[in-house]
Amino acid sequence: MRLLTILVLVLLSGCSAPQNGTQMTTVIPAPVSFELHDGWRDLAEPQLALVDTLPEEGYRLEIDASGIRIEAADEPGLFHGRQTLLQLTVDGRVPFVTIEDYPRFAYRGAMLDVARHFFGVEDVKKYIDDIALLKLNHLHLHLTDDQGWRIQIDSWPELTRAGATTEVGGRGGGSAVPLYYSKDQYREIVEYAASRFITIVPEIDMPGHTNAASVAYPELSDTPVQPYEGIEVGFSSLAIRSERTYQFVDDVVREVAALTPGAYLHLGGDESLSTSDDDFLYFIGRATAIAATYGKTLIGWHEMGRSTELPAGTIGQYWSFTTPQPGAAEHTLSFVEQGGAVIMSPADVAYLDMKYDPLTELGLTWANGPTSIEESYGWDPAAIVPGIGDEQLLGVEAPLWSETTATIQDVEYLAFPRLASVAEIAWSPRGTRDFAEFSPRLDRFVGLLDELRIKHYLGFPGT
Repeated sequence: MRLLTILVLVLLSGCSAPQNGTQMTTVIPAPVSFELHDGWRDLAEPQLALVDTLPEEGYRLEIDASGIRIEAADEPGLFHGRQTLLQLTVDGRVPFVTIEDYPRFAYRGAMLDVARHFFGVEDVKKYIDDIALLKLNHLHLHLTDDQGWRIQIDSWPELTRAGATTEVGGRGGGSAVPLYYSKDQYREIVEYAASRFITIVPEIDMPGHTNAASVAYPELSDTPVQPYEGIEVGFSSLAIRSERTYQFVDDVVREVAALTPGAYLHLGGDESLSTSDDDFLYFIGRATAIAATYGKTLIGWHEMGRSTELPAGTIGQYWSFTTPQPGAAEHTLSFVEQGGAVIMSPADVAYLDMKYDPLTELGLTWANGPTSIEESYGWDPAAIVPGIGDEQLLGVEAPLWSETTATIQDVEYLAFPRLASVAEIAWSPRGTRDFAEFSPRLDRFVGLLDELRIKHYLGFPGT
């Protein structure tokens, strides 16, 4: 009853939305245009039509006494229209509305770290369903790290035989059943995501974050290694001057690219603290040149922008703070100067693995302390790095690192409802965001999470 009361009050309020100056919407992300009319009707199967008058992924939703109609530029647009219809539904009824909508950015993503803690196929599918509610269209899977290697590579079988038996906290315990995706399981994830119009972006992190690979193949490291199940970073590196390393890079990228129909392949490049500057630049030059031969657009964390020899079009992923740390802005601009674009993921507002507040049981605090829901909403990707505005941005992504998340319910708890904030920033038109306006919509969305049995943080008003 509380949710119905809130929705009726919001729908009848006639308040102005900052995005478009029309009546307030209850939908997240806020549509480009939203008009509320008098009346309600029973939910019914919508009439669907493809038209050429809307932008890519855009849709038009009309609900009146005669029916429910969704027009869209393409199949993803029809899907997004259905997500909006779901959010409008209250007790099997929907209000009369006219909505026209399309995304601000082409790339709207979430990232799931399956290396520090492993999540099986069904867990990943659940997260895909979760993020589809918010019209996200990319899921970045962090497949490899010091704690585990999670993707089958036929030409290097020990990567999963030996490198996939551990995870944070010792839960892997040298498991006799390695924790990784077979090629068929990975294909299953890719196909399931595609059915929700979500593209999988695989990440093979290098030259740092490679301890698990070196456990499987000691010749990949210049120093002895042991299995690792902690949460420290920056201690591992590939053997930069060994030709064996570049055979490894070639084989891994070739096999992962062949499994991945999407346009992007992420090569990491972050926190290579045990790799000298000269070696880092040498490695990035060679590894990206190899990877570029397999037909994918490369993505790297912003440190990769230290190199001036990136393949044309390489995408940089910014993960510093809303006030850039030393070097972060320059390294990020480097991607644009070399013909690429940028994905914004500022850690102090977009990293979903941060605690909500000091008392939150899960999560970390290294990114300028906890990140409240209000902080996750109060930023804009075009106002972080001078010289990088909408034209230089490919989009926005909300990563979730899994040091403290042992189950998919833990993941959901840290992701929701903050992911709704980031999703609105990625989709809705740029404007002055008002958290007081956003809060009633978020409260309604939290009710939908409860209906769908998606776990979430309980500290938001009304939960």
